Amino acid sequence: MLDGLPPSQAAGAVERLIAAYRGDTPTHAPILRDRADVAAYAAYRMPATFEAVRSALAAFADAVPGWVPGSHVDIGGGTGAATWAVTDTWGGTRPVTVLDWAEPALALGRELAAANPALADARWQRARIGSALALEPADLLTVSYVLNELEESDRTALVDTAAATARAVVIVEAGTPAGYARVIEARDRLIRAGFEVAAPCPHSAACPIVPGTDWCHFSARVPRSSLHRRVKGGTLAYEDEKFSYVAATRLPAEPAPARVVRRPQIRKGQVLLDLCGPDEELCRTTITKRHGDLYKAARDTDWGSAWPPEPTV
Repeated sequence: MLDGLPPSQAAGAVERLIAAYRGDTPTHAPILRDRADVAAYAAYRMPATFEAVRSALAAFADAVPGWVPGSHVDIGGGTGAATWAVTDTWGGTRPVTVLDWAEPALALGRELAAANPALADARWQRARIGSALALEPADLLTVSYVLNELEESDRTALVDTAAATARAVVIVEAGTPAGYARVIEARDRLIRAGFEVAAPCPHSAACPIVPGTDWCHFSARVPRSSLHRRVKGGTLAYEDEKFSYVAATRLPAEPAPARVVRRPQIRKGQVLLDLCGPDEELCRTTITKRHGDLYKAARDTDWGSAWPPEPTV
């Protein structure tokens, strides 16, 4: 997709996209304006969005074992990273609709989807994302890196509409204090609409984090291809995408007993885990060699993982 795009033009588009996606000011026009923007986005943002959404969906799938969505709507889906994450999480095919207000992004999404049989019949529709958006009923609805582009009134209307039309809603935002605040706002509205939180929280009570003191976010490792490194001007073979999310549902769910909310600290003979637990508070637990297999599991656990791990048979 980047063939024929001058490096200076791609670099300029990437710099503008970085500023737009890290910003907290809602935009009144599509961030992806033309083919150059969309090609730069596909190389710069799509891999990270895919990994973040896939991580959130994996946690949700663990909480609703055996359930497979019969339909999927992706709001503000752009080039379709979330649709690829859904097909990676659940096999088979299903009706898929991608809604976005940037026609160049939808066009490229269609092209990329030709390589994924599960997306062969996906619908790519132009729509203004906001309070006037009308949605068809769906089993699963995803909203990734979209809320930051909307005014508060549009954000609340979008979440309320999602709650009224979907059985499960997964929202992903940047792993910043502002991104977390938007996720918590959406989480609260979904709960008031009768949803239960399936992930990452072990409960549907209020978040135990005192506003302004910290924020809940996670990290997904993103492998970098040579193309990815070239577009982003990076040298490492990977990067870590920080994100906040909520997965809520009307389905029977089994949330994790607790969730690792910070990178585990591995020290000599012990592992320190910061957890959000079912008792609606944050705590730190220390796992030592005396804990045997649990200590081995703690050394292998990741930031964002459920705790304790499922027993092996």
